[in-house]
Amino acid sequence: MKTKRLLYLSMIVSIGIALHIIESTIPLPFIAPGAKLGLANIVNLITLVVFGYKYAFAVAIIRCLVATLGTGAVTGLLYSLSGALLSTLVMWVVYRNFSTHFSLIGVSVFGALAHNIAQLAVASIMIHNILIFTYLPVMMLVSLFTGYFVGLTSNYATLHLKAILSKGGNTSKIIM
Repeated sequence: MKTKRLLYLSMIVSIGIALHIIESTIPLPFIAPGAKLGLANIVNLITLVVFGYKYAFAVAIIRCLVATLGTGAVTGLLYSLSGALLSTLVMWVVYRNFSTHFSLIGVSVFGALAHNIAQLAVASIMIHNILIFTYLPVMMLVSLFTGYFVGLTSNYATLHLKAILSKGGNTSKIIM
């Protein structure tokens, strides 16, 4: 069972790295400067739901580190890692405590909001200017749309991944 779980987690990390690298090449000037779709966050949410929070944090860290090596954007590591970790933490709290009130789409929107807050906090520290938070309302508006898309995609993928895992025999230890 451990080998099977490791295999699935490795594939999830690989998909997250690929999405991260692909997303870094897509300019989105029409949304808001610095805004991204958050495609790589799909793997964090899927991992959180299917494998649990410990694995979700591990996937987030590994994905950010390896993707940074792949893109060469070392300065972006702080933004990526802080956003991924706070986002995963918030999604875990919302999913664990409020999943009766919020679907994965709602969980994802909370994660997207947290992601942007973390990245603006890092930017504020790096440029020594708290006024960067005046950009937060714009980023929060963008988070509603990106979080919706990530949640919708994660919901679909999670349902199918759980079905695949359940066909492989007794996977109750893998799922949670």
